[in-house]
Amino acid sequence: MTVRVGVIGAGWIGKEHIRRLTEAVTGARVTAVTDIDVARAEEAAVPVGARVLPDGASLIAAEDVDAVLVTSWGPTHAEHVLNALAAGKPVFCEKPLATTAEDCLKIVEAETALGRRLVQVGFMRRYDTGYRQMKQVIDSGRIGEPLIVHCAHRNPSVPESYTSGMAALDTAVHEVDVLRWLLDDEIVSTQVVTPRSTSKRFAHLKDPQIMLFETAKGVRVDLEVFVNCQYGYDIQCETVGEEGLVRLPDPAAVGVRTAGQNRTEVLTDWVGRFADAFDTEFREWIAGVAAGAESTGPSAWDGYAATVITSATVEALGSGRVVATDLKPRPALYGGLA
Repeated sequence: MTVRVGVIGAGWIGKEHIRRLTEAVTGARVTAVTDIDVARAEEAAVPVGARVLPDGASLIAAEDVDAVLVTSWGPTHAEHVLNALAAGKPVFCEKPLATTAEDCLKIVEAETALGRRLVQVGFMRRYDTGYRQMKQVIDSGRIGEPLIVHCAHRNPSVPESYTSGMAALDTAVHEVDVLRWLLDDEIVSTQVVTPRSTSKRFAHLKDPQIMLFETAKGVRVDLEVFVNCQYGYDIQCETVGEEGLVRLPDPAAVGVRTAGQNRTEVLTDWVGRFADAFDTEFREWIAGVAAGAESTGPSAWDGYAATVITSATVEALGSGRVVATDLKPRPALYGGLA
């Protein structure tokens, strides 16, 4: 079957996903688009033959919408996801699932009451080839039990509107999710250490930051978030086990030898780094919807956990203390983290 998708939010990421569903994914067709800016909705809808609807509620209720994609402003996510659940329609929500833990729990409770997973959250790193290979190695036991994970998330620069708290809420949130998935373990505490700040930043920003996480099984994680590193977009991850280690590969790039130097280019943004992961994420989501299967991707519970952990990390940044995450008990619907 062709899955008819309605898109709520026609900003940059919404338009990019509309392009992806139209050009890179088989078995999907965008049939409806809505945005608070009608002109922007029309700009996204007309090229793909979709109609423009006045709001999220009417789009979700539309008969020619089988599944819903939410790419609107973060504080609106909970409303749209809850409406999709009430309509019994699969919904893919870009992160965050919701901006507060309370709203995330409302979604978890609504989905639990249905007894069926319909929500997927847009944590695309689980679909990256390198991360998937890392998980296979960890799950196989080849490196023994994981003990330590070293991570880095570096951006060349960020705009003046970027705040110190966004280092956790917008940047480290991807590591928070992928680490829980890689380790099949829960993060129980968080701490932030702030070394000397780079001069290549706006004065209000604490950058870099070192985030320290502890999991329920005792694994220790250190994550460097450096969003004004200048040299490129650089994602690193290394898991140290009892009998070996596994490291995330750098993106493939040719080596150029010239003028007495051997150079390999470094990517400069996340779009190029995770383009294939985004495509795979949507291919698998659409295939699952077409088959009538429950969602197997990042769940509403994963969205809740990410919001709680990153909010605790912001608190840790402000207080300088170790902060417990205090997650609620996980409903049986969501099984294990893997």
